[in-house]
Amino acid sequence: MTTVFDPIDLSGTQLANRIAMAPMTRSRAGEGGTATDLTVEYYAQRASAGLIITEGIQPSVVGQGYPFTPGLHSAEQVASWRRVTDAVHAAGGRIFAQIMHAGRIGHPVLLPDGLTPVSASPVSAPGQVHTHVGPKDFVEPRELTGDEVRQTVADFVSAARNAVDAGFDGVELHGANGYLIHQFLAPNTNLRTDEWGGSDEARIRFAVEVVRAVAAEIGAARTGLRISPGNPYNGIDEPAPDAVYTALVREIEPLGLAYLHIMEAVEIRELTLTLRKQFSGTLVVNVLTDGPTGPDDHSVIDDGIADIISYGALFLANPDLPARLKAGGPFNTPDPSTFFGGDAKGYVDYPALGA
Repeated sequence: MTTVFDPIDLSGTQLANRIAMAPMTRSRAGEGGTATDLTVEYYAQRASAGLIITEGIQPSVVGQGYPFTPGLHSAEQVASWRRVTDAVHAAGGRIFAQIMHAGRIGHPVLLPDGLTPVSASPVSAPGQVHTHVGPKDFVEPRELTGDEVRQTVADFVSAARNAVDAGFDGVELHGANGYLIHQFLAPNTNLRTDEWGGSDEARIRFAVEVVRAVAAEIGAARTGLRISPGNPYNGIDEPAPDAVYTALVREIEPLGLAYLHIMEAVEIRELTLTLRKQFSGTLVVNVLTDGPTGPDDHSVIDDGIADIISYGALFLANPDLPARLKAGGPFNTPDPSTFFGGDAKGYVDYPALGA
């Protein structure tokens, strides 16, 4: 029986185990959206993961949705991430960059003068976003024109090329959690009637075009996609997600991607199983639980539902998580007060195994 501790060949990238570190927003980038010394230490500490997937990295200036998040659209940013990938590789790890365009999730105060968040349609998100000057109500995003949609696809491609140049083993395209790709997929955020909306087939087009273009640029073996069918986060409403996501996976299946990453956000294990049958490549699953994915949830590997399991908060509190899972614990309890900000020492200061 395959276990979570067995190695796996990820389309030519050899992983030491089937435990992935899930992507998590950190809001601790340095000047100009660069990775910092703390970024280097944080990821190198977690290099025993079979695969690290980074925090969301914006592919363009307008793609930023939160304060102090990093980018992959300038030479300085690329150089800063090279230090991170070198450190992870020196520690024996593998690391993919998650490319995330926030779309309507953001605020003009986070962007250079004259820019406003963009989306599939001019539909505001409910609630507020945290900014460097305090909470702000979400604004109505500007609808992307057809030419701008194509330019945004090109921005993803450029960021993916920059990621490879920075030494990443590959990229994960963020199509989940209510960000731009998800905004094109969801019926309540995509009200378009052109080629990019108006039907299930049209609403998947942006996601498919981004995946195809990135795979063509850096290779399908270096390209992954994350989805979260039915996830209501950031004001998304997908009351019947099955048709959209089965159509999406049907379109990307022939490409031979490195993996498909499903974040189980609602009671849709049946859809996960359906997509498992559709997708012949490596399936990564972030398991739906009452809280953070826990130490017993790797049963999805034992049961053959997933090939890799991704852990989020548990990896923050336990940088040596694979060793703790193998030993059966003990596990540090995640402390949310340490999750964000450049001076949060909790990134590096949790007790070591055996301490």
